[in-house]
Amino acid sequence: MVKVTSENNQVKDLLLNRRTIRAFKNRALSQEQLDLLMESARQTATSSFLQQSSVIHVTDFDKRKTIRKICQQDYVGANGDLFIFIVDLYRNQQIRKQSGNDDGRLHNTDVFFQAYDDTVLAIQNVANMAESLGLGTVFLGSIVNDSAKMVKILNLPVLTFPVLGLQVGIPDQQPQLKPRLPLDFRTFENEYNYDHTLSDLADYDKNVQTYYDLRNSNQRIDSFTAQINSAKLNHKKTKRDEILNTLHRQELCLH
Repeated sequence: MVKVTSENNQVKDLLLNRRTIRAFKNRALSQEQLDLLMESARQTATSSFLQQSSVIHVTDFDKRKTIRKICQQDYVGANGDLFIFIVDLYRNQQIRKQSGNDDGRLHNTDVFFQAYDDTVLAIQNVANMAESLGLGTVFLGSIVNDSAKMVKILNLPVLTFPVLGLQVGIPDQQPQLKPRLPLDFRTFENEYNYDHTLSDLADYDKNVQTYYDLRNSNQRIDSFTAQINSAKLNHKKTKRDEILNTLHRQELCLH
């Protein structure tokens, strides 16, 4: 058996030490780098070989500025390259239509989830490829802060939906590694473990507090359980509450 070490397993080091990068140098990716990223998306596993995801590389200044406003994050669309990954059932609709078939199950929630899985897997593949090249990445769930506006900005047809953004570039920061929940709280054998006790998270909260206290930027007093009890999950109305309406306007998840 081969012993797993840092010397012979660079993938291990990459995955176990990944950090979110939010500051990039003012330099675009090379064509070779772009090609590698898009090839890694293309080679991603796909449900039933339906290949129901696509990527939009956003280079237009005004579009990037508008997306930044939707995300409400200053670094979005600034330096680095911006990609939007979309569920894409439109392409397969056109194939069926031009072959003389109706839409079949394309409007069903089940098929949407197949496409959603394809899309999320593709973005993770691209992020892994980017980081293997020494680039930095930040995932942008914030693109659906106003999903209807994102659809309009990207001129998306029916049967498509923006799932996640990814910003990629040359890192201009070296953030500390953010502590994650211990495995005992997230991995189970054979069945779900219902025993989640607040007191058992005390040590983890201390680790998170230390991380926020010592990190190089945006220092604050905070913990994991405090964030779970914060405005992030409190009752409030946001534009994200309209996601289902956008899906239906895009003729997705109708059944």
